[in-house]
Amino acid sequence: MKFATLLISAGLLAAPALAECTSKNKAKYTNASYTTTIAGEGYSKAKADIVDTAAAAGSFSTLLAAAEAAGLVDALKADGPLTVFAPTDEAFAALPAGTVETLLQPENKDALAGVLKLHVVAGKVKSKDLAGQQITATTLNGDLAVDGTDGVVLTAPGSTATVVTADVSASNGVIHVIDTVLLPAG
Repeated sequence: MKFATLLISAGLLAAPALAECTSKNKAKYTNASYTTTIAGEGYSKAKADIVDTAAAAGSFSTLLAAAEAAGLVDALKADGPLTVFAPTDEAFAALPAGTVETLLQPENKDALAGVLKLHVVAGKVKSKDLAGQQITATTLNGDLAVDGTDGVVLTAPGSTATVVTADVSASNGVIHVIDTVLLPAG
């Protein structure tokens, strides 16, 4: 699959709002050769890609199962760089009853892929690129409004999410942990 290009205005964002967001959650973020803490769990990553970094965190099993069911694991393990706005297992659990199970059915593979692609931006977008401004980021399945003026809030046509942990480095990009599954319109 060909990835869409990232369309962010020239006046990309500054770091303070995401730094504030991450400090509220007492999360550490570093490059791939150091220890990272996500949702209170520490682990060491030795140049792990996005999939392996998410797996090591232990809070993204639903996201990873969905990526597998949608046939997107290889794309998330590719060279990138990619930015993934990763909903936690708790975010998936907050969806209406039966939503995840329905999306994971083989006949819904395209719909599931559409949901997941709404969480991925081609290119590496770090907190310094997101804070302090309002922009539109083009994901692999449409646009997200990004408001970095008070923390970071992402708005898709069908939902809104807040970045709760920013700048989790991976060898092929960066992960920003979000509290809600973004849903496309429809």
